[in-house]
Amino acid sequence: MVERIVAAGREVLVRHGYDAFSTNRVATAAGVSPGSLYQYFPDKAAILDVVIDRYWAEVAEQVAASLGDRIGEFGPGMVRATADALVSALEADPVVLRVVAEELPIGRNRDRRAALERRVRELVTTYLAARPESSQRPSAAVAAWVVVLAIENLALRWVLDQPPAVSRDTLLDEMVALVGGYLSA
Repeated sequence: MVERIVAAGREVLVRHGYDAFSTNRVATAAGVSPGSLYQYFPDKAAILDVVIDRYWAEVAEQVAASLGDRIGEFGPGMVRATADALVSALEADPVVLRVVAEELPIGRNRDRRAALERRVRELVTTYLAARPESSQRPSAAVAAWVVVLAIENLALRWVLDQPPAVSRDTLLDEMVALVGGYLSA
């Protein structure tokens, strides 16, 4: 029942957006009465929290898995593969991404997005610290923070904006150049 309600919550969020998200709509989409829904979730915020948590967890898992699989690699190929994993994770559900990134009040999303950034940043910091020759930056932690935020924001804007002059391959090439140039400067 919980899974049905959460799936319906995601569907309502996608179809109607944040402003029209309601327990009545979720209950209807789940095929349950509002009273049944309230047995599992006290209010719409609780359903929304689960939907958003699961979305960011899916994105984080894909990116962390890609980075973890390539932790022994070095250079542009590793950067490209990890950036590609992030773009793929964000592209998997661009409608939910748009709602989460552009419609939710910033406070509803800040902690979840920060958790994703922190998880990836810790992996990048470990990677850079284990390979001091891979970067000319004085601090692996600071370099990881800059790289993760730059790549995350570029990927996010590319998926949401779909700029016609920037193909996926061009985006990935530019991300690799950006990271390589920054780390070697």
